[in-house]
Amino acid sequence: MKVDTLIRDATILDGSGKAPERADVALCGDRIAAVGRALEHPARHVIEAGGQALAPGFVDVHTHDDLAVIRRPAMLPRLSQGVTTVVVGNCGISAAPVQLRGEPPDPMNLLGPKEDFRYPTFAAYVDAIRQAQPAVNVSALAGHTTLRIHHIDRLDRTATPAEIRAMRAQLEEALSCGAIGLSSGLAYASANAASTEEVVALAAALESAGGVYVTHMRSEADGILNAMDEAFAIGRQCGVPVFISHLKCAGVDNWGRSGEVLHKLDEARQVQPAGCDCYPYAAGSSTLDLGQVDPRVEITVTWSTTHPGQAGKSLATIAAAWKVPQIEAARRLQPAGAIYHSIDESDMRRILAHPATMIGSDGLPEDPRPHPRLWGTFPRVLGRYARELKLLPLPQAIHKMTAMSAHRFGLRDRGMIREGYFADLVLFDPETVMDCATFTDPALPARGIEGVWVNGVLSYTSKGATGERAGRFLRRDAARQTRS
Repeated sequence: MKVDTLIRDATILDGSGKAPERADVALCGDRIAAVGRALEHPARHVIEAGGQALAPGFVDVHTHDDLAVIRRPAMLPRLSQGVTTVVVGNCGISAAPVQLRGEPPDPMNLLGPKEDFRYPTFAAYVDAIRQAQPAVNVSALAGHTTLRIHHIDRLDRTATPAEIRAMRAQLEEALSCGAIGLSSGLAYASANAASTEEVVALAAALESAGGVYVTHMRSEADGILNAMDEAFAIGRQCGVPVFISHLKCAGVDNWGRSGEVLHKLDEARQVQPAGCDCYPYAAGSSTLDLGQVDPRVEITVTWSTTHPGQAGKSLATIAAAWKVPQIEAARRLQPAGAIYHSIDESDMRRILAHPATMIGSDGLPEDPRPHPRLWGTFPRVLGRYARELKLLPLPQAIHKMTAMSAHRFGLRDRGMIREGYFADLVLFDPETVMDCATFTDPALPARGIEGVWVNGVLSYTSKGATGERAGRFLRRDAARQTRS
């Protein structure tokens, strides 16, 4: 059998978590044609791996690339770190289905400007992705806040029964067009007024579609345990898997609580499908929220509509120059974005290493001074936390980035190096792979990524992007188990 590509003598980390093995991998079209020792298939392209690591392409389960995959389909921040699939529509905000009445409210302004929200139906959004043909695969959640914006005149109240019916009809349209589930961002003012019953009424549409419920919970700080209870109760009542977004213990007063938080997660996992994602940094990034302003926490302003010249400065520096308290400075800067160094490193490590944790970057591609997680998340896990600190074995780290994520989100035939699976692959040097992006210089590609294939097409090498864009829109496989 003649194949398109033969990758010889690679150290295969197949995504399952088992120990690596040396083998060859043959690609034919968009699929893996064979995996084995000393394959002798004639090939159009032969790659001599020389023992370097070959893994399934990484699945970034938490992105805000909803509009970036259309506006900048080359997707270099993702490809350059080995990501071949992005899950968009997180934190309750999605590019569709929506018709804005004015400027996008916080936090939808993280996705882009008003003129880029052009998709009143989910079907229109899917068509736009297919026309743009991004360099990575795209799987999409429908956002609860996005649905609210479309149907509720004021976001500081819960929805009426009629409004819930209208939102549910739109959610059902999204699910029928390939949405993989519903996300919520209950911590934000645009959704915080929603009752649990409102969310349940929407999430009830997920079970028959095989969808998942993904949530930026009502609190990641003092009220985190109650917020987890609410999230898991929604999942149990609706019979759907629950995945907590960017699980953390936010704020100085909550440092050290990761043990009780993970115990709560483990209790839920005994009775229902549940898990979480995490990024490998002790700092988060979002819009500038007055509720998160704490003089004990270093906060860097990444953008400001009212005072754009203050971007890149610490909130403390701005407040001192203006001779006002930090809370007042933050109020004057709004709307704005910020990086919050409000997470304890040991808490983050404990959550990152937990067996139920997937890897998600939560990168903000529209941020003019992004958090380095946009460019560095996956190589940072591999280099800093697996190789240098030995927080988790390399096969387990790869499993969290690949098979676990593909399985939970119902991405058929992806996430493993196995004959017949889609040829989403990343070749990297396990001895040198490392993130290069920093808080002061955040837009730097990682080192050690030698090759990235998306649906069998070589899309990135150590020299940069090849210019090929072979990504696809991925629907959820409703038959796929999600209890892991």
